[in-house]
Amino acid sequence: MRHKDGHNQQLSRANVLVVTAVEAEREAVLRGLGNIEHIDVLAAGVGPVAAAIQTATTLEHTPYDLVVIAGIGGGFVGQAEVGSLVVADQIIAADLGAETPDGYMSLDELGFGTANVPVDLTLANQLVVAMNEKDVTATLGSILTLSTVTGTKETAEALAKRFPGASAEAMEGFGIASAAKAKEIPVIEIRAISNQVGPRDRSAWRIGDALHALEIASASLGEVIR
Repeated sequence: MRHKDGHNQQLSRANVLVVTAVEAEREAVLRGLGNIEHIDVLAAGVGPVAAAIQTATTLEHTPYDLVVIAGIGGGFVGQAEVGSLVVADQIIAADLGAETPDGYMSLDELGFGTANVPVDLTLANQLVVAMNEKDVTATLGSILTLSTVTGTKETAEALAKRFPGASAEAMEGFGIASAAKAKEIPVIEIRAISNQVGPRDRSAWRIGDALHALEIASASLGEVIR
């Protein structure tokens, strides 16, 4: 994690925590941010549980004004192309619920809580505008969190039907966002698209392009929160 020299009163957000899953994503974020002292970047692990635990532990020890979830992910066909960026308008735990004879029921429908964490929409919209001014396409849309990455056409179609506004999927967002929500800290999520959601084909993944897009997204983030 980056360490800070202290508060900079000229910055609109004095303490920002960016959380990625793995080190390659963290490095891309750091390259994009450059030398911004008030932003820490944490690689918290893969999946909602590991990411939530590491984020919650970090938030216990340091006060933050904003948590940013950042990394690569899959894009839904027709919503987000490979190499583009998605900024969440909501973060949804897409598999947190129950199967029934009549279909899937979300945690909300079951009455056991919520599978949706709201985001800072003002900042999300500002980021989309800033990103589109650079050499990358960025859109606002729902980002799904799944413990199991989608690997079939059937599952992709079922998710798109269940969540019509879904643009991307990844594995950590809801966990990190829940940790931030527990501390009443605003949150946003940014995903750079490395592959299309659907049949698993590693040969078609463009990890390098996605990490480059994540670097551009992080530069935009640094500009917006100055």
